[in-house]
Amino acid sequence: MNQIFGEFDDALQPNQEYLILGFSPSAKSIRQRWRNNGLSANFLADYMVTFFPADERDPKTLNRRTEMQDAVRYIANELLENAMKFHDEAARQPITIKLQLHPDCLVFWVTNSVKSEAIAPFQRFIQDILAAQPLERYLQQLEQNALNDEHTASGIGLLTMMVDYRAIVGWKFTQLEQTPPVMTVTTRVQVPI
Repeated sequence: MNQIFGEFDDALQPNQEYLILGFSPSAKSIRQRWRNNGLSANFLADYMVTFFPADERDPKTLNRRTEMQDAVRYIANELLENAMKFHDEAARQPITIKLQLHPDCLVFWVTNSVKSEAIAPFQRFIQDILAAQPLERYLQQLEQNALNDEHTASGIGLLTMMVDYRAIVGWKFTQLEQTPPVMTVTTRVQVPI
């Protein structure tokens, strides 16, 4: 059974330019490795920027390249942090991030397992984000964060993607057919280039 929230188009044509990183469960907890997210995000950004040639004499190409590199770095880091923070380690499922380059957009796909008790609150949170205008919701969340220092799942990273990078986001929840049952969520983020 799949549940879709937001704009989740997995029918986007396959392409030749993509990179997939996987983080498998091991003796060392995935959550203990989450501080390495920055390294993974930098790797993805450095890889993808090779497809955006820059001419040293043309500031526009240099700026575009830097903007794309910064966007990939920020979005990949946020998606990996969220995936590792909310991952169900008992499920023994890997976390994967895939970055695809298309002629007019970059698409990120991050898949992780989710604890059953976290699914309903997460889906309510998603519906809340999708129901509001991104900038309006972003400003509300900044106010809430300023008033509550202990709020750890604010969604400000997702909202920043939507506001600053014009990201189109979607989620697909999938029940894996195994015993015990495992629920995975794939977060899809599409950014225009």
